Amino acid sequence: MATILPTRRQFVRLRQIGSRRRALLVEAMICLALARLVLHLVPFPRIARRLGDFAPPGDARAAQAGTPAPADAPLARDVGWAVTRAARHAPFAAVCLPQAIAARVMLARRGIASVIHFGACAPSEAPEETHAWLNAAGVEVTGYPVARRFTEVACFV
Repeated sequence: MATILPTRRQFVRLRQIGSRRRALLVEAMICLALARLVLHLVPFPRIARRLGDFAPPGDARAAQAGTPAPADAPLARDVGWAVTRAARHAPFAAVCLPQAIAARVMLARRGIASVIHFGACAPSEAPEETHAWLNAAGVEVTGYPVARRFTEVACFV
Protein backbone atom coordinates (compact mmCIF):
# COMPACT_ATOMS: atom_id res chain seq x y z
CA MET A 1 0.00 0.00 0.00
CA ALA A 2 1.32 3.44 -0.85
CA THR A 3 2.08 5.94 1.83
CA ILE A 4 0.13 9.17 1.96
CA LEU A 5 3.23 11.35 2.09
CA PRO A 6 5.46 11.10 -0.99
CA THR A 7 9.11 10.30 -0.48
CA ARG A 8 11.95 12.58 -1.51
CA ARG A 9 12.76 10.20 -4.36
CA GLN A 10 9.17 10.46 -5.65
CA PHE A 11 9.40 14.26 -5.61
CA VAL A 12 12.68 14.14 -7.57
CA ARG A 13 11.20 11.75 -10.15
CA LEU A 14 8.07 13.92 -10.47
CA ARG A 15 10.22 16.98 -11.17
CA GLN A 16 12.04 15.06 -13.91
CA ILE A 17 8.80 14.44 -15.81
CA GLY A 18 7.81 17.10 -18.33
CA SER A 19 5.16 19.61 -17.29
CA ARG A 20 2.55 18.18 -19.70
CA ARG A 21 2.89 14.65 -18.30
CA ARG A 22 3.05 15.99 -14.75
CA ALA A 23 -0.27 17.77 -15.30
CA LEU A 24 -1.76 14.54 -16.65
CA LEU A 25 -0.59 12.69 -13.52
CA VAL A 26 -2.21 15.26 -11.24
CA GLU A 27 -5.45 15.12 -13.26
CA ALA A 28 -5.36 11.31 -13.19
CA MET A 29 -4.93 11.24 -9.41
CA ILE A 30 -7.89 13.61 -8.95
CA CYS A 31 -10.07 11.63 -11.38
CA LEU A 32 -9.12 8.34 -9.67
CA ALA A 33 -10.00 9.72 -6.24
CA LEU A 34 -13.34 11.03 -7.50
CA ALA A 35 -14.14 7.76 -9.31
CA ARG A 36 -13.34 5.76 -6.20
CA LEU A 37 -15.48 8.05 -4.04
CA VAL A 38 -18.42 7.93 -6.46
CA LEU A 39 -18.21 4.13 -6.67
CA HIS A 40 -18.51 3.95 -2.88
CA LEU A 41 -21.31 6.49 -2.49
CA VAL A 42 -23.52 6.09 -5.56
CA PRO A 43 -25.36 2.91 -6.62
CA PHE A 44 -23.87 1.47 -9.80
CA PRO A 45 -27.10 1.73 -11.87
CA ARG A 46 -26.96 5.51 -11.40
CA ILE A 47 -23.27 5.57 -12.34
CA ALA A 48 -23.96 3.38 -15.39
CA ARG A 49 -26.36 5.94 -16.81
CA ARG A 50 -23.45 8.41 -16.93
CA LEU A 51 -20.98 5.98 -18.52
CA GLY A 52 -22.69 6.03 -21.92
CA ASP A 53 -24.86 3.66 -23.89
CA PHE A 54 -24.97 0.10 -22.57
CA ALA A 55 -24.18 -2.40 -25.34
CA PRO A 56 -23.77 -6.16 -25.55
CA PRO A 57 -20.34 -7.60 -26.37
CA GLY A 58 -19.42 -7.30 -30.02
CA ASP A 59 -21.78 -4.37 -30.62
CA ALA A 60 -20.90 -2.47 -33.81
CA ARG A 61 -20.79 0.86 -31.93
CA ALA A 62 -18.10 -0.51 -29.61
CA ALA A 63 -16.01 -1.65 -32.55
CA GLN A 64 -16.42 1.74 -34.23
CA ALA A 65 -15.45 3.71 -31.10
CA GLY A 66 -12.35 1.58 -30.64
CA THR A 67 -11.08 1.94 -34.20
CA PRO A 68 -7.62 3.39 -34.60
CA ALA A 69 -7.48 7.17 -34.87
CA PRO A 70 -3.83 8.06 -35.52
CA ALA A 71 -4.22 11.64 -34.31
CA ASP A 72 -5.77 10.59 -30.98
CA ALA A 73 -3.60 7.53 -30.26
CA PRO A 74 -0.64 9.36 -28.63
CA LEU A 75 -2.92 11.22 -26.24
CA ALA A 76 -4.85 8.03 -25.42
CA ARG A 77 -1.51 6.33 -24.63
CA ASP A 78 -0.47 9.26 -22.42
CA VAL A 79 -3.76 9.18 -20.52
CA GLY A 80 -3.37 5.42 -20.01
CA TRP A 81 0.17 5.95 -18.74
CA ALA A 82 -0.95 8.69 -16.33
CA VAL A 83 -3.89 6.73 -14.93
CA THR A 84 -1.98 3.50 -14.40
CA ARG A 85 0.98 5.36 -12.88
CA ALA A 86 -1.28 7.40 -10.56
CA ALA A 87 -3.15 4.24 -9.54
CA ARG A 88 0.12 2.58 -8.61
CA HIS A 89 1.00 5.42 -6.23
CA ALA A 90 -2.45 6.30 -4.92
CA PRO A 91 -2.98 6.07 -1.15
CA PHE A 92 -6.18 4.08 -1.85
CA ALA A 93 -7.06 1.01 -3.87
CA ALA A 94 -7.44 2.20 -7.45
CA VAL A 95 -8.32 -1.05 -9.19
CA CYS A 96 -9.58 -1.61 -12.73
CA LEU A 97 -13.02 0.07 -12.59
CA PRO A 98 -11.89 3.39 -11.07
CA GLN A 99 -9.01 3.41 -13.56
CA ALA A 100 -11.35 2.84 -16.51
CA ILE A 101 -13.76 5.54 -15.31
CA ALA A 102 -10.96 8.05 -14.66
CA ALA A 103 -9.40 7.46 -18.08
CA ARG A 104 -12.79 7.70 -19.77
CA VAL A 105 -13.47 11.06 -18.12
CA MET A 106 -10.02 12.35 -19.09
CA LEU A 107 -10.42 11.22 -22.69
CA ALA A 108 -13.96 12.62 -22.94
CA ARG A 109 -12.67 16.02 -21.80
CA ARG A 110 -10.37 15.89 -24.82
CA GLY A 111 -13.06 14.76 -27.26
CA ILE A 112 -11.76 11.22 -27.65
CA ALA A 113 -14.34 8.43 -27.75
CA SER A 114 -13.66 5.35 -25.64
CA VAL A 115 -15.26 2.05 -24.70
CA ILE A 116 -15.40 0.55 -21.21
CA HIS A 117 -15.59 -3.25 -21.36
CA PHE A 118 -16.82 -5.41 -18.49
CA GLY A 119 -15.85 -9.04 -18.13
CA ALA A 120 -16.58 -11.82 -15.69
CA CYS A 121 -15.22 -15.26 -14.94
CA ALA A 122 -17.30 -18.38 -15.21
CA PRO A 123 -18.69 -19.22 -11.74
CA SER A 124 -16.80 -22.51 -11.79
CA GLU A 125 -13.46 -20.71 -12.33
CA ALA A 126 -13.60 -17.75 -9.95
CA PRO A 127 -17.03 -16.84 -8.65
CA GLU A 128 -17.75 -13.13 -8.57
CA GLU A 129 -14.42 -12.16 -10.16
CA THR A 130 -14.87 -9.30 -12.60
CA HIS A 131 -12.68 -6.94 -14.59
CA ALA A 132 -13.04 -3.64 -16.46
CA TRP A 133 -10.83 -2.35 -19.26
CA LEU A 134 -10.86 0.65 -21.54
CA ASN A 135 -9.77 1.21 -25.10
CA ALA A 136 -9.82 4.32 -27.27
CA ALA A 137 -8.42 5.29 -30.67
CA GLY A 138 -7.10 1.78 -31.17
CA VAL A 139 -5.11 2.00 -27.93
CA GLU A 140 -5.36 -0.33 -24.93
CA VAL A 141 -5.71 2.42 -22.31
CA THR A 142 -6.32 0.69 -18.95
CA GLY A 143 -6.92 -2.84 -17.68
CA TYR A 144 -4.71 -4.60 -20.21
CA PRO A 145 -3.67 -7.31 -20.71
CA VAL A 146 -7.05 -8.94 -20.07
CA ALA A 147 -6.70 -12.43 -18.63
CA ARG A 148 -8.19 -15.24 -20.70
CA ARG A 149 -10.46 -16.26 -17.86
CA PHE A 150 -12.57 -13.11 -18.38
CA THR A 151 -15.39 -13.18 -20.87
CA GLU A 152 -16.76 -9.82 -21.97
CA VAL A 153 -20.34 -9.47 -20.78
CA ALA A 154 -21.11 -5.85 -21.68
CA CYS A 155 -19.64 -2.53 -22.59
CA PHE A 156 -20.43 1.17 -22.48
CA VAL A 157 -19.93 3.15 -25.69
